[in-house]
Amino acid sequence: MSDTNGPRALLTRTRTWLIVFVVCLVLSGATAFPLVTELRLLDSALTGWAAPVADLLPGLAEWIHRVRGGLTAADAQAPYLLYGTDWLAFAHLVIAVAFYGPYRDPVRNIWVIEFGMIACAGIIPLALICGPIRDIPFWWSVIDMSFGVIGILPLLHVRRLIRRLEALSPVQSGRP
Repeated sequence: MSDTNGPRALLTRTRTWLIVFVVCLVLSGATAFPLVTELRLLDSALTGWAAPVADLLPGLAEWIHRVRGGLTAADAQAPYLLYGTDWLAFAHLVIAVAFYGPYRDPVRNIWVIEFGMIACAGIIPLALICGPIRDIPFWWSVIDMSFGVIGILPLLHVRRLIRRLEALSPVQSGRP
């Protein structure tokens, strides 16, 4: 019978949670590249097979239609504006790569987890400040803030696992 609290088991659980987090980060970033296509498909769905959703949530359907119109116009008249979302996607991918450090050596690279937690917490003031400036509906900002809340949960768990792993490590890292 294996020890579910031993170093090997803690390392496996830590790495599993890191993989889940990285996959979500990569998917989140990858979806920022094809925004025009995604919004066209979503808007079409809300007037087609997903019309019951649009009927149930007319504000959402209106917002999706408005965003699609803005993105389509930007793509046609000023495609360079969408280059900003390409950089957003790239940033997600680069941040995901940073989590390879904790995957390799979680105790030594716990700072990457803490950096990720700070980034997740930073989503909330960003959404609360920039949302109104950009005329984003409050409920949309709440959705954006939820990414920070949802993102920080696995990182908190991973941080706890790493602290337990650190306590079991024969050589201390010199951290307080």
